[in-house]
Formats: sequence, C-alpha cells, structure tokens
Amino acid sequence: MKSKLFIGALLSTFLLVFLGDGVVANLVLGIKPADWNTIAFGWGFAVVFAGFIGNGANNPAIMIAMGMRNKDNAGDTIATIIGSMLGGFVGAAAVFVCYRDGLVAAGLPNVWTSGAGGFDGGSFSILTASITEFFATMILMWAVLAVGDKRNASVAHAGTFIVGAVVLVIGLCLGGPSGYSMNPARDLPPRIFGALIGTQGLFDGWYWLIPPVLVPIVSCIVACPLYDMFFASKD
Repeated sequence: MKSKLFIGALLSTFLLVFLGDGVVANLVLGIKPADWNTIAFGWGFAVVFAGFIGNGANNPAIMIAMGMRNKDNAGDTIATIIGSMLGGFVGAAAVFVCYRDGLVAAGLPNVWTSGAGGFDGGSFSILTASITEFFATMILMWAVLAVGDKRNASVAHAGTFIVGAVVLVIGLCLGGPSGYSMNPARDLPPRIFGALIGTQGLFDGWYWLIPPVLVPIVSCIVACPLYDMFFASKD
C-alpha cells in the first residue's frame, strides 16, 4: 500500500513540476509570446492534470495538514511526502532535458522556483512574500477541504478542475509578491536540481526556506481547524 502511495505521489508531482516549470521555461526563453497570465493558466491546468493522475497527492503541506486532521497513518503520510519531493526533483530534471539547449545557451536561468516578485522601483520583502504566501495557501487548503466536504458532493467529481481553477485565481490575484509556491515539493526539489546543474543564487539568504517551504506547511495546518469551525458541514 505504501509503495502505491509513494509512486502515485511521485508521478503526480512529477507531472505538476514538469508542466508547471515547462511553461516558465517557455516564458523565460522567449519561445513564444507569453506573460504572467500564461504562467498562471499553465500552472492552473498543470494542477488539474496532476490531480487526475495522482489524486492530488503532490503537496506535502496539504498532506501534513490532512494527516493531522484525519489522524491518518503516519507511514502513509511520510510515503506520499517522500514520493512528492522526489517527483518534484524528477520533474525539474525532465524540464531540463526538454529545454536543455535553450537553458544552456541562456546561462541556466532560474526556471525552477517561485520567488518574491518585483515592481516599479523595488521588490517585495520576505515578510510581505510570507504573508501573501500564507493567505494564498490558506485559500488553496480551504478549496481542497471544500471539494471533499459532503455538502459539495454534487460537484466532487469536478474536484481537480475546481482546485486547478482556484490555483489559477490565486496566481492571477495573489501571485506577484511570492510567486505562489503553496507547495514545498513544487519549490525545494526543483531548487536543489537547479543548483546542482549550475543555476546561480538559488540558496542565497533565507528566502528559499521561509515563504515557499515553511509558510505553506504552517498555513495548511492553521487552515484546517478554521475550515472545520466556520465552513464544514455540521450534520
């Protein structure tokens, strides 16, 4: 059973990162006309497809929070987390294989990670990015819980589309300050891969640890009791 959970999480996260970082590579390399909307739509539909394949087991922050909420078997939770982290690394490697010529010619730019965005005259701080990431991840966690809520049983079959649409909305509305990682497996394993092949600056400072890794975990854990208190079905 644990091996099936592990493989399912690995494949789901592989597809998520492969497709998501792939659209970023398109934008960075200028292969086609693209903008922030292209990234938001690309990641949104990557979430939809990855959810179909792996039942959504591609986000360690959500898996930790759901495991605590439902008192799931710790071994099962650990297996899915390890699978998702490995899947994120392999997904990044697949992006490199597909885009290698362009990435090498461009000096191995960062197409791997989320990060604090810039604006005219400056860039967002770690604090601002962390706050935005907290709210963005909470909205995602609430969407996941709402899809599984029995009061929404009539639309549960469309759950992956709904969650993908929420990720699209988050990207369009809240994506700028932090890059809306919301998922440690979406950011840390590709970041490690990028550093190994020579992309510079991926582990400078502490940004890499706080908004894209620690904040989503804390946010998902906080979001669960809030959902149960204010939104969950009571009957």
